[in-house]
Amino acid sequence: MLLVPRKRNYDVFDSFFNDPFFEEEGRRKNHGVMKTDVKEKDGNYIIEIDVPGYNKEDIQIELENGYLTVTAKANTKVDEEKEGYIYKERFVGECSRSFYTGEDVKEEDIKASFKNGTLTLTFPKEDKKQIEGKKLIQID
Repeated sequence: MLLVPRKRNYDVFDSFFNDPFFEEEGRRKNHGVMKTDVKEKDGNYIIEIDVPGYNKEDIQIELENGYLTVTAKANTKVDEEKEGYIYKERFVGECSRSFYTGEDVKEEDIKASFKNGTLTLTFPKEDKKQIEGKKLIQID
């Protein structure tokens, strides 16, 4: 028989199940992750990013050195005591995602729309540069 020492009101499994792995999805610390789908259609890439709870004005899209970065800021912080809240799971802060578009994609090539909490970005697929095959050089 194996005896496990027990401290006052403490069970070995208490700390085990307090691990973030066992927390509910909504309570995990990755609130700021933007769920994203990327697809290819008609020579374009289409990126759909879920940003529920954000307004169009809260989202910034930037293109720099071939990287498209989407940043969303949630600035609505309500005084919990004043409003009567005991506990809140609303995300307050900033989250962002970056995507490599290629060096030839320009700002005017990117189309953005926002509807029902989903940001949709469309831009042309950059043609892959052809790498020349091996060539032999004649020696004279």
